[in-house]
Amino acid sequence: MGSGPAIAPPTPPSAPQGAARGLLQQLFRLLLWVLVALLLRWTVVEPRWIPSGSMLPTLQLQDRVLVEKLSPRFGSGVRTGRIVVFHPPAALQQAGYDPGAALIKRVVAVAGDRVEVKGGRLWRNGLPAEPDWAREPMDYALEPFVVPPGQVLVLGDNRNASLDSHLWGPLPESDLIGTAIWRYWPLARFGPVGFSTPDAGEAA
Repeated sequence: MGSGPAIAPPTPPSAPQGAARGLLQQLFRLLLWVLVALLLRWTVVEPRWIPSGSMLPTLQLQDRVLVEKLSPRFGSGVRTGRIVVFHPPAALQQAGYDPGAALIKRVVAVAGDRVEVKGGRLWRNGLPAEPDWAREPMDYALEPFVVPPGQVLVLGDNRNASLDSHLWGPLPESDLIGTAIWRYWPLARFGPVGFSTPDAGEAA
């Protein structure tokens, strides 16, 4: 062996130092998960709660739903029958609605559809809309018109108690936030929304 000084083994960190390092690692992991969760909420899926009875009986007061937000961003279009969440259109903002608020209704017609309400029913392209999802016959009329490009017609399922397109006109697709896809609360009604028919007891 050489005559140089012996190399001492590294001194292990003291217990307080090791505990502090472990705590920092846990905090970093927690922060990472929080950032991922926020990113998903802002860009992919967002929880929302139902504040009114305009979508009865499909969605009850205080129901919690998940809203998928990718479709509007990628311009994939919205299909008739989907339940959508959207910012108040210009007409409602002029009436005092907060531009950052969110409303929820069902798409009953898309661009190019000819719609009217007569005899308590919604008509689309010359035929009674089937399925319709209306809670009861509508007590108003709507003169025939064609939904303009880039817009959709949205109505609440509780048609006679809903502030919707029959009052303020078609909704620009640019105001869409996303599509309601899943009810996660209450657990008794846990499951998808926006897929089944009214006969199945859910929303289409």
